[in-house]
Amino acid sequence: MSIPVVTVGQSQEDVVGGLERLHGPVTVVRRCAELTELLAACQSGLAQAAVVAEGCEQLTASLVDRLAAVGVAIIALTDSPSEAARLRRIGVASALSGIESEALAGRIAESVSQLTGYRPSDSGAGLADTGAALRQLPAASSDIPAAAGSGKIIAVWGPAGSPGRTFTAANMAGELAAEGKSVLLIDADSYGASIAAVLGLLDESAGLAQACRLADQGLLDTDALLRVATPVATRLGTFRVLTGITRADRWTELRAAALSLVLERARDIADVVVVDTGFCLEADEELSFDTMAPRRNAATLRSLELADIVYAVGAADPVGVPRLVRGLAELQTAVPHVSPLVVMNKVRAAAVGRSPERQLRDAWDRYGPSAGIKTFLPADAAAADAALLSGSLLLETAPDSKLRRAIADMVCAPAQRSSRSSVFTSTASRRVKS
Repeated sequence: MSIPVVTVGQSQEDVVGGLERLHGPVTVVRRCAELTELLAACQSGLAQAAVVAEGCEQLTASLVDRLAAVGVAIIALTDSPSEAARLRRIGVASALSGIESEALAGRIAESVSQLTGYRPSDSGAGLADTGAALRQLPAASSDIPAAAGSGKIIAVWGPAGSPGRTFTAANMAGELAAEGKSVLLIDADSYGASIAAVLGLLDESAGLAQACRLADQGLLDTDALLRVATPVATRLGTFRVLTGITRADRWTELRAAALSLVLERARDIADVVVVDTGFCLEADEELSFDTMAPRRNAATLRSLELADIVYAVGAADPVGVPRLVRGLAELQTAVPHVSPLVVMNKVRAAAVGRSPERQLRDAWDRYGPSAGIKTFLPADAAAADAALLSGSLLLETAPDSKLRRAIADMVCAPAQRSSRSSVFTSTASRRVKS
């Protein structure tokens, strides 16, 4: 049994003829005139590998991710070292255009094996079985490869209803930067991105969308990410921000494959990456018939899948607590491997009663999920309003407030309290090492 292959490109004749003459591990099942025809063939389950003899510059990370989901490996032929490097960044194997047919067949078999675990039989016939019989099941969506960098990703999630995700995430980033960490704050909310507003940034560039666009094209390196990230200086430290999309209808720019590459690169330039996610965890089943369609909640789900730590923020009131309980059940279903740290925000006696922390903990122990409450953040409307009004963080407008101290204690362990440094110094040293 051999691997069914589709090809594309005007220069494919030599490639196809050479592969067909092998009568061995691969069989060309269709010759396509353009990339769209190749995509349709792959989506139909006809092939397990695609050889792009021409037009590899049209390949993007999102396209590669979608083809990988249906078990199709891509091999591109190019003589350009820079193009080969770009292709590697988006997960495409490349070979020189003059590669021998036997060597190309070996490269195809290796790529398919890495993607699906399928290995062709050496004794197989020269003709392939039907594509449906040979098609391998795609890997589970939760099997996300670990990022190569050493930075830690912290995702801040919470249910619908404004529990304080964005305000908490922004101040977490500020406190970590004040402790000497190099920090990158990312606004991945595809419904109501507001990090820029919280920080008082007059930004219309949508830094995360820019980074995803570069990543999708295989052009996102350390320097490019640093260019699109906006520096934010406070009196105690500096961190960088990838601002969110400027309109909710731009959510299609935040595709899962591109965001994965952004987060992987973010690990390389920051000690801590704080991601402010959206609230919705639906998997867009209504679009599942079309595997090439973007997903509205891909940014949130992929951020949670790749996060090392997830904080689940809920409002401590009779409406916010039930929402958080239901939301945690949805989170467990959507991202089973996540063990969130529960944060009760806006804790106040007026909404809960006397001794609010004790009452919340008792109620949670009786009716809540197995995950206990990690932190209580006290309500401090005056301090929060002053920070939002000035477009600043609590460490600047209300450094002695109980809310600021609670957020700092939540994210900054005593061992982390080191000499203060700037993100520019930390990232510069990382770039020298690399």
